[in-house]
Amino acid sequence: MTSQLTSRERFVRTLTGQDVDRVPFMRIFGSDNYALSSWLKYRPNLSLYMDKLIGFEGTYRGWATIPVNYGLCGLPPDICLDDTTPIHIYKNGIGEIRTWSKDRDYHSGVLEYALKDANDWDRIRPYVVCDIEKRIPSDIDELSEFYRHRDYPLQLTCGGVYGFIRKLAGDENLGYLFFDDPNLVKEIITEYIDMLLNLWERLCEKIEFDLIESWEDMAYKCGSIISPEHFNMFLAPHYRKIRKFADAHHIPILLVDSDGNTDSLAEWMYEAGVNAMYPFESLAGCNPKNLRAKLPNMGGIGGLNKDSMAHGKKEMDEELEKAIELIKLKRFIPGPDHMVLSNVSFENYRYFMTRLKDIVMNTKP
Repeated sequence: MTSQLTSRERFVRTLTGQDVDRVPFMRIFGSDNYALSSWLKYRPNLSLYMDKLIGFEGTYRGWATIPVNYGLCGLPPDICLDDTTPIHIYKNGIGEIRTWSKDRDYHSGVLEYALKDANDWDRIRPYVVCDIEKRIPSDIDELSEFYRHRDYPLQLTCGGVYGFIRKLAGDENLGYLFFDDPNLVKEIITEYIDMLLNLWERLCEKIEFDLIESWEDMAYKCGSIISPEHFNMFLAPHYRKIRKFADAHHIPILLVDSDGNTDSLAEWMYEAGVNAMYPFESLAGCNPKNLRAKLPNMGGIGGLNKDSMAHGKKEMDEELEKAIELIKLKRFIPGPDHMVLSNVSFENYRYFMTRLKDIVMNTKP
């Protein structure tokens, strides 16, 4: 195996079970040169050189997105309802009311969701089914040339087969809609996925992609938020459409992002065409080793408890030992299982990531 593989090649080959010299070393959570505000107090320019300092491979998370609007298109500007306290309140163009705070780990929270019934969907729908050309950047040809000789993976983005409607309605109201108005749920998901397939088709005419990533967050510590029956009824048919599209366009990876314990959900996803998942949250009880035994062809990313970085070197070293096991499972890229929180010092983050890099560079799958 040559040592001249790019991070793009290592990413694809690792997750699809091909031989590699090593797995890629990727950030997984955060963006280019991401740094907590507390770290910038003592290193004010860290957000310029963080990636080079740590030695992350690839770009963005390790794999990149392209600047295309995959969500609601043409929304009017948000309206600020209250900015008199540190937590501001906003209302967006479809009626969602949410909070926003600059200085918290979780910046935003929803006070009121926009979608409650079919009347709300009639109001929201035009922002989903708008002219595809409005979503395509005017400099798509220049972007195509920019990405042509890249050495990192590039994704097409799906806001979620479940995740899109969940973001409109919230988990609780969506749970009722599954029973009270299943046809509405099917209509919304179908409209969104069909829009994406048309958009992706246009993008694939210009750019070669390595993966399709779908954001779901449809599990918690006790498992999936929805039943296998509802998964098969509402979601699986659309994942199969996405898989068919991926195969037709030589896109090898269909990656799903879901927090929580995804051990059972992964089995349903795999049957519907998904072949990689992340982040395998440690505190939620995810067990990549058991999952590998059940699904030998399912790729994985993450798996290391982010909270260990808030403790000492002993705790971090113990957690990092798991990275060797994850690499040896094959089809797995180890890394933090979520965004680093404000209780983590830069010194600890740097130690953890430097040690992880050393493991990655010296462990053959």
